Amino acid sequence: MPNLAAFFASGHAADLVLAVLAVEALLLMRAGRPAIDVALLLLPGACMMLGLRAALVGASWPWIALPLAASFPVHLADMLRRGRGR
Repeated sequence: MPNLAAFFASGHAADLVLAVLAVEALLLMRAGRPAIDVALLLLPGACMMLGLRAALVGASWPWIALPLAASFPVHLADMLRRGRGR
């Protein structure tokens, strides 16, 4: 049985989620979604995964806080862009 504790402690769990987000971005752009829409949609989640990865590997607090803080304005930009489309 694989050692899941080591998988998470190494940050590879967050890496896996980031890889899935990258594949999702490619699929959405291939389906015709504009790159800016895809970026604004997925970037907040990617930022949170980077913060999680930093926390899992024991990085200092600024490396955890920075991507988490960056996810919020990107999320707001996504919400504003979607609101204008209606």
